[in-house]
Amino acid sequence: MEPVDTDVSGQADHDGDASSGTPAAAGSADAPTLAELLLAVEELWPESLAENWDEVGLVAGHPSAPVTKVMFAVDPTLEVIEEAVEWGAELLITHHPLLLKGVTSVAATSAKGRAVHRLIESGTALLTVHTNGDSAVGGVSDVLADALGLQDVAPLTVAANGLPEEGIGRVGDLADAMSLGDFAARVFGILPSVAGGVRVSGDKDGLVRRIAVCGGAGDSLFNEVRASNADVYVTADLRHHPASEAREAAANGRPYLVDVSHFASEWLWLPAAAAALGNVLADQGHDVEILVSTTNSDPWDFILTPG
Repeated sequence: MEPVDTDVSGQADHDGDASSGTPAAAGSADAPTLAELLLAVEELWPESLAENWDEVGLVAGHPSAPVTKVMFAVDPTLEVIEEAVEWGAELLITHHPLLLKGVTSVAATSAKGRAVHRLIESGTALLTVHTNGDSAVGGVSDVLADALGLQDVAPLTVAANGLPEEGIGRVGDLADAMSLGDFAARVFGILPSVAGGVRVSGDKDGLVRRIAVCGGAGDSLFNEVRASNADVYVTADLRHHPASEAREAAANGRPYLVDVSHFASEWLWLPAAAAALGNVLADQGHDVEILVSTTNSDPWDFILTPG
């Protein structure tokens, strides 16, 4: 099953359109080297914004190599890498790291080893933009907040090495209060279609207006969510115990919880990121095609529900 709107895999042009479906040149002059492209990425998503446990930056690739095609994806899976190679991308930018934990071997006897070999043998560089992409202005949670129509948005936790508007998670207000059921339907409607759908904890008819969001797994931010006085918290990968404890600690049932797919919550950022990078490269006079992967790397294939 592919993400909703498979036409989003388009070129980010100078007007910020990443959904045309037909790649086109982002600039007018020449192709940048990988080193030059990394400078553009650093301008948008500085590595200094990454959490101290994270591993971001260049994973594979030669800085002097020219880059004419860039693909964005959530995960550096073998299927995604093959998609990038078949399209002819010299650079694959993924949100999730390939090598978050240390390894002692990249032999092609493991999935990660095969990924490294395929990248190097095909001449495809791999770049990770993870928590720096979460924290930055226009990052994962900013895009999610914007898609939900939130106003007066601020970080749930401010970045240690960033601007006041940078940090993990976002909180803001809907223009008008709505029922939790209608809000959950809005969440469902903006996300790519995945097997897990959307799970909701709370009074379906309860009114909500102040919304906290965190793309990806956000169960470490419950204290910040409660401090923000949010009516509902939208995040991914909510486990039984943190969710149960959050319900027990809730005041008047708030915050309600909306649990979504990790992949889906972060996929929304890809077209926006492609557009942003395309704009920077175009301003620099570089000729680069940028495509969003259409591979659905959500790990679940189907779900059974009562009724």
